Amino acid sequence: MGRSHESWSKREKEKKKAKRKEEKLKRKEERKEGGSDSFEDMIAYVDQFGNPTDSPPDPDEIEEVEAEDIVIGIPPKGEMEEEVNEGTVSFFDHNKGYGFIKVKNSHESLFTHVKSHIDEITEGNRVTFDIAPGDKGPVAINVKKI
Repeated sequence: MGRSHESWSKREKEKKKAKRKEEKLKRKEERKEGGSDSFEDMIAYVDQFGNPTDSPPDPDEIEEVEAEDIVIGIPPKGEMEEEVNEGTVSFFDHNKGYGFIKVKNSHESLFTHVKSHIDEITEGNRVTFDIAPGDKGPVAINVKKI
């Protein structure tokens, strides 16, 4: 008669597998017996800082909020403050119709084209403008002399 093809390591692996399966069944039974699935146990509350808690908030500290006061998304145009950008024309070529404006606070240089000017500008003029995305970065549009 031949020897069994089952080695010691195979037997150990099978024992470990059976043990894990048995432990899993025990945990499943414990969850079924010990767990309470009432609605009150499932509720979570949020405190004033946005952290979840198990206890309900104190009724004296609750603030009433009007539904009309809640703004979701972008505020209406009348409430938005438009930022006025100022700068100095550092270079302008009248033959080709383009130039650069050095922004007052950030000292970055923005491209501008004659098509987007309201007033005629020359080098050294102080101007106000709006910033818009361009092909190669931000550009100055609606350029006016100050």
